[in-house]
Amino acid sequence: MRILVVDDHAVVRRGVCELLREAFPDAAFDEGATGEDALQKIGRWSYRLVVLDISMPRRGGLEALGELRRLAPDTPVIVLSQHAEHQYAVRSLRAGARAYLTKSAAPEELVRAATKVLSGGRYVTEAVAERLLETWDTAYDKEPHESLSTRELQVLRLLAKGKTVKAIGAELDLSVKTVSTYRTRLLAKLTLSSTAELVRYALESGLVD
Repeated sequence: MRILVVDDHAVVRRGVCELLREAFPDAAFDEGATGEDALQKIGRWSYRLVVLDISMPRRGGLEALGELRRLAPDTPVIVLSQHAEHQYAVRSLRAGARAYLTKSAAPEELVRAATKVLSGGRYVTEAVAERLLETWDTAYDKEPHESLSTRELQVLRLLAKGKTVKAIGAELDLSVKTVSTYRTRLLAKLTLSSTAELVRYALESGLVD
């Protein structure tokens, strides 16, 4: 059994590998630091499980997840993120992840999630289950940001953290013009009129840690 762990922090990758190695001693492990790494390795090897971070330089985890599901539709993916469940859990599960855990979860919870998805199931925490029910209940009354694309949400969160258009472009490997286009789309979709209003919206909606 081969498992792929993708995170831009080497310490996190090593910790996840060691934790899963204790639970699955016969498994072989590969590591990646970016979404591109994940897709390259998926193209070369067959994996029984992928553990994927969301926030990585250039191509993030959610972007890579869609392509990963196309390349290896039968490979289960656990999203392991620093972001709270209300920010990305539902979006990740809709994109094809079999589980969503925050990095603050107990180590044994990751093992339980891995065991469950390897057996063909899905794993959700109580917090994620509640979020899914909330989403179901408000399916016809969605928050405006629920309609944003993954990239638009990334740009919104970075703007809310006080980053300039130039800094966002460097972090996401996009031109300044492209980032400005995303900003314009955000203003239109959220019916706002300035960057300051975008920042206020993100903060009030809990989209920034």
